[in-house]
This record gives sequence, C-alpha cells and structure tokens, in this order.
Amino acid sequence: MSIQAPRQQHLWIWFLWLAGFYSVWAWLVFGHDRWSDVTAHWPIALAMALGSYVAGSTPMGGGTVGFPILVLLFGLPATLGRDFSFAVQSIGMTSASIFILCRRQPIAWSMLKGSIVGCIIGLPVGIFWVAPFIPELWIKLVFAVVWASFGVLHLYRIGEIASHHGMTEFDERWDFRVGIVTGLFSAASVASVTGVGIDMVLYATLVLLCRADLKIAIPTSVIIMAFTSMFGIVIKNATTGLQPGVFENWLAAAPIVALGAPLGAFMVDLIGRKPTLLFVAVLCVGQFVWTLYTERAVLGVGSLIGAFAAVGLFLLGFEKLRAWGAVLVGERKEQLAALKLAKADE
Repeated sequence: MSIQAPRQQHLWIWFLWLAGFYSVWAWLVFGHDRWSDVTAHWPIALAMALGSYVAGSTPMGGGTVGFPILVLLFGLPATLGRDFSFAVQSIGMTSASIFILCRRQPIAWSMLKGSIVGCIIGLPVGIFWVAPFIPELWIKLVFAVVWASFGVLHLYRIGEIASHHGMTEFDERWDFRVGIVTGLFSAASVASVTGVGIDMVLYATLVLLCRADLKIAIPTSVIIMAFTSMFGIVIKNATTGLQPGVFENWLAAAPIVALGAPLGAFMVDLIGRKPTLLFVAVLCVGQFVWTLYTERAVLGVGSLIGAFAAVGLFLLGFEKLRAWGAVLVGERKEQLAALKLAKADE
C-alpha cells in the first residue's frame, strides 16, 4: 500500500490558491454587480459554515449538509441540491485537498488512483444514463438511505473504526483494482444522483476492508470527493448545464467553504476524529428521519418500510465488507509469519 509519509509542509501553495480563488470570486461578485445575489442567499452561506467543516473533517462532502438544507428546509428541487453539491465541493473539497497535500498528510495513494480512474469512467455514465431517470423523490431517498446507513454504522462501530492504526498492506495492484471498482460503482450510482457519496464509499472500503487509520482514510476520501466534484462540474457545464439557482447559491457559499473545509481538516486533529464522526453520524440519522417525515404523505407505509429495509441492506453490505477485511487481515498475517520463518531458516 503506497502511503505518503509526513514531510516538510508547503502551506504557501495553499495560501496562493486562496489568493487566486478570492480574486476570481471578487471579480465575479463586484465586477459583475452580483453582491445582491450573495446577500439574498446568506442562509445557505451560514449553513455551509457547518457543511464545510464536516467536509474537511469527515469522509462526507459539504453537500451532506447543503443538500438537505436546500431540498428539505428550503423546498428546492433535489436536482438543484445535487448540482449545488458538485459546485460548492469543487471549491471547499479542493481547498481542503490542497491543504491536506501541502501538510503532507498520509494518503492511500494506490486506492485513490484506482478510484480516480473508476470515477472518470463511472461519473459520465451516471450523469447521462442513470441520474436523468431517477425521480425527484427517489433522489431524496437515495441520499437519506445512504447517509443514514453510514451514520448507524458509526454509532455502533465507532470504537473499532477509531482504533485502527496504520493500514493493512496488500499488493498495490490489488489496491488499485479495488479502487477502480469502488470509484466506478459509487460514481455511477450515488455521486451522479446526489452529488456526494464516492468519498463515503471509498472511506468505508479503507476502514472496513483495509483496516485503515482514520488519519489515512479521511484525507483520502476528501481528495476523491474534490476530484469527483470538479469533474462533475466540468461535465455538467459542458453538456446539460447546471440547475437554475446553483450559481447564486454558490456565490454566497463559496467564500465560506474555501476556508471552512481546510479549517475542519486542521481542527479535527485538535478535537479528535471520534467525537466529530459521532456528531456527524447523529446528523445522518436525523436527516433520514427528517426526509421520511417530510415525504410521509407521498411515500405511504410500504415505502417507509422499504426505506428502513434499504438502510438494513446497506448495513449488511458494510458488515460483509468488514468480514472480508478480517479474512484478508488474517491471510496477510499468515503470509508475513511464513515469510519471517523462511528468512529465519536461511
């Protein structure tokens, strides 16, 4: 497993990025007389102060907060929430990624590279041939179910997940292939529909299958979400275009997330990842309950039961991944023991 070790930091690159971003943002706002758009959308900017912190300190993009705020609280279309997630994360997660790389934090590079390749293939497939056929209600439910399962997983597995140190080292080609499958599946089925999710799937693979330390898994998940968001924005702008209202909300939120996400990546080292993940897990479960309550008249009893069953299926998948990881860890230990024995006999 190729993991980047901490070395000399180069934070001047991050400050240079910030200077460039705020210069462009100021030109867009003041050079094009868009300050009224910024002030009119101050609630989303306030919400993304929390969302950007979550984005930088956990394996969940800022859209995890932005999506339910726009869709459930403000009553805007789910497709707008998805496009906004891509747009705001293209700044916040990119800023956090540059900050992480400048600080030389450890990254699971082989898995990350494979996920990027999978995303390059899967995201266009999802945007053109999956997302257009998903109804608005189902976009909300996909988001609610996936993140609820993620939250429940952490509520009962946080002790084990937070106790991992280092990472189980397999063959780098194996890691790369697993990354491709992870990126392809999650980009096509989740990220293309909700604007977030590939980071959570990669994170789950790292902590459950590879027993990765949170200090490795979370920064790796932040970088894949940054790449996915940037790639998603490029595809949407070049083809279908963004939903009306995305740009105005982005103008208000972007200057907040450019600093908020890196702040989350920094502060989590001081506060601790376990308390932060528990807090976010509660939010994940809460938005699930909120979604079902808001849509109860449309869903009916059968669909409500189906939503809970879907959460159960995701949890079953997580447990299968964890069980597979336990088998692989055992096999790896046996291989290392056999290798040491062979060397001792030489």
